[in-house]
Amino acid sequence: QVQLVESGGGLVQPGGSLRLSCAASGFTFSTYVMRWYRQIPGKERELVATIAKLGSTTYASSVKGRFIISRDNVKNTVYLQMNMLKPEDTAVYYCKADSPVSAMYYWGKGTLVTVSS
Repeated sequence: QVQLVESGGGLVQPGGSLRLSCAASGFTFSTYVMRWYRQIPGKERELVATIAKLGSTTYASSVKGRFIISRDNVKNTVYLQMNMLKPEDTAVYYCKADSPVSAMYYWGKGTLVTVSS
């Protein structure tokens, strides 16, 4: 059974940091492209960061220089280190696994990040 379980969300003050984790199981994690998305209620889901199976990364312009995506192919976990957080980073954050060879993909259920004083 495929599972993606996000954790690490919570309330943080502007300028603070959080690290999100997404633990994967039920598929060959090391071969999948992993992504973090976020969604504000009433808005479309936004791609935040991507990490390929060998570790190359890309970021949305809104988070570049503040967020870092990484992965541990032994622990089957992808991380999102979020620094210098802003109120506009408030959203539900989701991880997604994309197969590199087919249209198969999986979503987690999300974790809420609230940036507020």
